[in-house]
Parts: sequence; C-alpha cells; structure tokens
Amino acid sequence: MGWQIDTTQIEDLARGAAVFGTGGGGDPYIGSLLARQALSGGPVPVLDLAEVPDDAHVLFVAMMGAPTVMVEKLPSLDEVVEPVRALGSHLGRPVTHIACAEVGGVNSTIPVAAAAALGLPLVDADGMGRAFPELQMVLPTLIGVTASPLALSDEKGNVAVLQTVDNTWTERIARVATVEMGCSTMIAGFSMTGAQARAGLVGGSLSRCITVGRAIADARAAKTDPVEAAVRELSGRELFDGKVVDVQRTTTTGFARGRARIEGEGGAALTLQFQNEHLVAEADGRILATTPDLIMVVEGESGEPITTEALRYGQRVRVLAAPADERWHTAAALAMVGPGYFGYEMPAHRFDGTVSPGAGSETAEPVPESSRERIEAR
Repeated sequence: MGWQIDTTQIEDLARGAAVFGTGGGGDPYIGSLLARQALSGGPVPVLDLAEVPDDAHVLFVAMMGAPTVMVEKLPSLDEVVEPVRALGSHLGRPVTHIACAEVGGVNSTIPVAAAAALGLPLVDADGMGRAFPELQMVLPTLIGVTASPLALSDEKGNVAVLQTVDNTWTERIARVATVEMGCSTMIAGFSMTGAQARAGLVGGSLSRCITVGRAIADARAAKTDPVEAAVRELSGRELFDGKVVDVQRTTTTGFARGRARIEGEGGAALTLQFQNEHLVAEADGRILATTPDLIMVVEGESGEPITTEALRYGQRVRVLAAPADERWHTAAALAMVGPGYFGYEMPAHRFDGTVSPGAGSETAEPVPESSRERIEAR
C-alpha cells in the first residue's frame, strides 16, 4: 500500500541512498536540504508500483553531471521543477508521477523535492536499484523505453529539450550540454506509462533506502555495530577494513574519475576504481567485486556512507559489497554496465567473488596481469 514521506524520513532516506549510491549520486546532504525545503508544505504521497495506473505519465527527475560540482553549485527548487514543466509542455500531456532514476545520494532526494514542489505523487521505485554514472544505464533502457525527449536546466535559467535517436546518444549530447552548463544540470526524461514503469523499474527501492538508513542509525543508538547492521539489510558482505592511504581523483567530461588505495592489517591492500560510482574492488591480485554489483565505502565506526568525492587520506573505512538487481546480470545489461564497458578487461564479478552467469563463467579468477597494469594506469 502507498505511504507518505515527510521531513522526519529524509535523513534516513539520504543515508540509505548514499549507501546504495556506491560512492556516487551526489552529496546526500545537499539533496536533503532541497527535500526538506519542498516538504515544508506537507508530506508527499508515495505509491507502490502496483498502485500506479497503466495510463500514468511517469518521469525520472535527477541531477546529471559530476557530483563534486554540486558541493559548490547548489541547485534551487526552480531549477529542479523546470525540466518537468518543460517536458510536460513539449509532450503535450501532463506529468502524473515522479520517479527516481537511481537511488544514490542527491538523486534519491531531488525527486522528492520535485514531487513536493509540483504537488505530484512519488513512485516507490527507481531505474537501477543503485547508482550508475551514465544516463542510459537504467533498466528501462533494456525494455525499449527512450530517454528522450529529455529536458535539462541550469542555475542560470537555461532550459533545453533534446530529441535523440537512442539513449546512448541522449547521454552523449546531454553530457556535453551539461559540461557547458557548469558540469551539473537538473534533468527530466524517460517518459513512461504506468505499465512500462512496472516492467522496467526496481520496486520498493525508496522504502529500502529508508530501512537501511534507519538500521545504521538504530545500531549506533544501541551501541552495536552499524556496519554489520547495514550488511544484514543489504544481504551483502564486508570486503575490507582499513585506512585510506591514497586517493587520485579528477573531474573530466562531467565525471569524477579516479581510484583509492586502502591498507589493512598485515600489509593487505585494496584498490578501488571509480567513475562517480565504485566499479572495481581488487586486493592481492584478485577481483573481489565489480559493477554491476554494489561496492560501498562506509566510515569504519559510524557506518556513515562516504561518497567518492568525500574520500580522503587517513579515513578509517570498511568496504562492503551487495547484490544488484538480477536483471543487471543478463548479457545485454552487462554490455551496458559491466566492467568491459568502462575499459576493464575482466568478467563481471558478483558481490561474493563469483563470476556473473551473464559473463559466461561460474568461478572467480585471478586478475590477468594485463588488466592489473591497465587498472593501475587509469
């Protein structure tokens, strides 16, 4: 059954979404500020996927660009709602429901703000069940839902509507436009019917974010291990515990790209590769987990999620892994979000270290020497 979201749930939602964001999705605090502002007028109704009518008009609302930029370029509510209004006008039919493209940091709370400001219901679902760095990387792409027409807005008042031939071209053109518009924009797109939303979205993802966020907070209050609480709720595992000793990060072509090295006891070390989100976790010449499964970094004692732009030398962290929605492990999905897409010459490794069935193997393998060299060079 449907429920309502209000200001009392935003902190748990933002915390849980930052966990599911796998390091990306933007600063959850910024999104929380926007959501709280928009919810000051009252709660927003949230519908289960089954409650969305077949003829509904559902849109994704999100931030596009490098999460590092949003720390200094705060969006306004006008900037958030303008793409929705522009797209509704362009399509000639009203938008009836707002949904999250991803559950990750700011992109879990910006749709809450949009729904509240527009007086529309929110769908308890998202397009990924996690966060990914590129626009086309949502499950609706796999069932033929088109990203365009896509509307973008910036803080200067610029608004654009793109019409493209496919979702990859939407990403390419919108990314260039986003860079020119200050490296972050607000977007609305992936116009869907209710029937398409039920077929393509990950149901219950907002509820799950709140549950994970609350479990971490409750464990801290009870003076138990919040990281263990998160691992239980995620049905995942802990990969590594150690200190951040090196972070290399650059913002290029609208992405925060880089790697981090974490050292643990006895000389063990883990290397993370990321492009907004963590993509590969490797230790001692073996791949522990890769995209599309979830790789998450949390503060060692508090369990607070740490985004890739917030990773710093000296932090004591724990690295977790959890399963992605099973649809991400089909061959077509892995071609879009697997390690190979990002330039890593290795099969997709699941959160438990086994190779994804979609990659054509069943057991984990050592990292080839050529791949390790390529990883170090990126």
